[in-house]
Amino acid sequence: MGALRLGVNIDHVATLRNARGGFHPDTLRAAEAAAAAGADGITAHLREDRRHIRDEDIARLKETITLPLNFEMAATEEMTAIALRTKPHAACLVPEKRTERTTEGGLDVAGQHSHLAPVVRALSEAGIRVSLFIEAEPQQIEAARRVQAAVVELHTGAYCDAVAAGETAAAAKLLTALQEGARRAAGLGLEVHAGHGLTFESVGPVAAIPELAELNIGHFLIGEAVFIGLEAAIRRMRALMDAARAEATP
Repeated sequence: MGALRLGVNIDHVATLRNARGGFHPDTLRAAEAAAAAGADGITAHLREDRRHIRDEDIARLKETITLPLNFEMAATEEMTAIALRTKPHAACLVPEKRTERTTEGGLDVAGQHSHLAPVVRALSEAGIRVSLFIEAEPQQIEAARRVQAAVVELHTGAYCDAVAAGETAAAAKLLTALQEGARRAAGLGLEVHAGHGLTFESVGPVAAIPELAELNIGHFLIGEAVFIGLEAAIRRMRALMDAARAEATP
């Protein structure tokens, strides 16, 4: 079981900025704070409607930060062109609907092979590590391998919702699915990440999954920063992840 990386998603720093316009709070400053607090990477999702992260945010982050940049994106021609031009360290392909408030569910890789395979190939050939955001379902994991993605990121949203609602039995069942999905993906040679909805309360059991290499967490950390500060929120999350990992190590 190796060290578990933490990617911090800074989308909702941009949400706050855009609520009033101008330049404050600054996404670059948030990325620098995340680095200082122990993050291993920065994630930013440039959406079609530019509702939070903007093109200039991506350019500034790529030019300035020393941490790896993970560019979350829909598998569209526009976003593929931006990724190929920017050349982030990684690109995570996610489903995207204009009406959703946040990413809802994972990609249907099995049903969109012909659409996704050329995007994965183009990004990979440009030296960008490609991840697919999917449910922990065997058919999606196997489809991710077939389109030759390097990484899968397992969607933890349903598990986190069950934990928040106090639905112990449902949470246990969903955690088992994540554990089995991680084993299956690693067995196929995929690097395995996880994310969506993780909080201080729900992160421990996920962090303990030995096959996971990285967690990507955003909205909760930005929300908690209102009360305790961004660096403090990230440090606490980092500590909870590390403690769960250490306890799970044989």
